[in-house]
Amino acid sequence: MTSRKDEPPSVATYADHEVITPPHRLRKAIAPPLDDHDDPVARAEAALAQLSGEFAGWMHSECARLEAARHDVRRDGFSKKTHDELFRVAHDIRGEAATFGFPAVADVADSLCRLIEHTPDMTRIPIALVDQHVDAVRAITREYGHADRSWIAAALTRRLREVTDEFIRTENSDRPDYLESIFEPSLAPEAGAK
Repeated sequence: MTSRKDEPPSVATYADHEVITPPHRLRKAIAPPLDDHDDPVARAEAALAQLSGEFAGWMHSECARLEAARHDVRRDGFSKKTHDELFRVAHDIRGEAATFGFPAVADVADSLCRLIEHTPDMTRIPIALVDQHVDAVRAITREYGHADRSWIAAALTRRLREVTDEFIRTENSDRPDYLESIFEPSLAPEAGAK
């Protein structure tokens, strides 16, 4: 029997309740393994490894986007458009950096996202602090292959986060509930914690 697209869910009725089971349409979308030794995760990792040679180029392209967004803010000031574009690029970098092989860049991009997201009046965001974040992203990306410089990236990232958090606290000093919500400890354990 072929199933229709509008196949209704099955309903089992009991004395005190009903169990509704939706149709399983997604089962048809899953291809069966090609053989018993087929590992889709291994295939995905292999495909990622083939692309990895392009990651540095993609990361440099993201840095160029960030530089352009910063340039627009410097030229036009913070408007909804420039604010949103700067946030979008920083957010993209935060999400892509680890995949592209630049995990240290993600923390700087996260700090920039926090600055943009948690400053109530965007016109008060110091362009110098934006510049420091953008320059840090670009420098860490450029120097990432040098293992002897990783401590510099870590120290720079930590200091940028401290300055950003101090600025956010000052700008939101009249909103203690908001500050508590963004600075309360995470429920998730930190990486490496036991």
